[in-house]
Amino acid sequence: MTATQIIWLAVAAVFVFGVLPFLIMGAVLWSKLLVRTSKKKWGRECSIPDDEEYRRMFDIGIEWDGRYAAYKKPVEIKSGRFRLKGEYFDFGAKRAVIIIAGRMESLLYSYFFAEPYRAAGYNVLVIDNRAHGESDGVISSLGYREYKDILRWGALLHDTLKNESVFLHGICIGCSTALFVLTNPKCPDWFSGMAAEGMYRTFGVSLERHFDERGKKMFPLGYVTMLYIWIFGGANVMTDGPYKRIGNMRKPLLMLHSREDPYSLPEFAQQLYDACPSEQKRIVWFPTSGHSRIRINYTEQYDEAIRSFLGEMDA
Repeated sequence: MTATQIIWLAVAAVFVFGVLPFLIMGAVLWSKLLVRTSKKKWGRECSIPDDEEYRRMFDIGIEWDGRYAAYKKPVEIKSGRFRLKGEYFDFGAKRAVIIIAGRMESLLYSYFFAEPYRAAGYNVLVIDNRAHGESDGVISSLGYREYKDILRWGALLHDTLKNESVFLHGICIGCSTALFVLTNPKCPDWFSGMAAEGMYRTFGVSLERHFDERGKKMFPLGYVTMLYIWIFGGANVMTDGPYKRIGNMRKPLLMLHSREDPYSLPEFAQQLYDACPSEQKRIVWFPTSGHSRIRINYTEQYDEAIRSFLGEMDA
């Protein structure tokens, strides 16, 4: 065997035994996190039914829907090649909110966050993000492509349903999606601002926190997974995300954040707030609660923070 053959054999061995397994595991993890492999996955049901607190959030939302079902009608848009589904609660107002849920959640989950907006005089649109609920799509792109869907939903609310302004309420990844809308140069003026619960610095940092929680290291599996996200989701989630975009955010911003958020760390939330140049911004801290679970523990304070902020926008 020649020296060249030995070198190529060694390279092949390194690839087969050192690289290929991580490529395969990264593909599996990416698929688990961000690919809808069946209609049952990320459907219209409680995503964590065995979690008592999460189940309670879902059930309260379903009760809210039942209470205001007479105001509801199904709506639909076409965004690119995707047909997307939603529900519109017309309370006779002249403005509306779009509630943008995070990964795994359908519009049924979003009912839980609707009441403070109804009470503040807003119509409410809840949506199945692409690849969720009854909407088309297979891949969740963490807002990097979904923001175009929100622009289309906003056009439906403004142009067809005659709302004068559209506010956005994001939860987790929904915060990132909303921020991408409002910092886009093509964002219409009638998008009025956003509220963000649990906004993270970048998805890469959030993913690293999940690895830490399980006592695992990000390298190399986490980085391989982010490579798949880059290829199929359209962005480098280690370098691009809310922290990169927040410097262009000049519309009103309300940040709702738990000091115990294990994934969107409080110090990073403060950095995002400090970097935002908006002249109308506020961060409201809650002492406890897990990620995306503030309202279930501090309902009155959460709702009042939203109503107060919306009132200041109108002043």
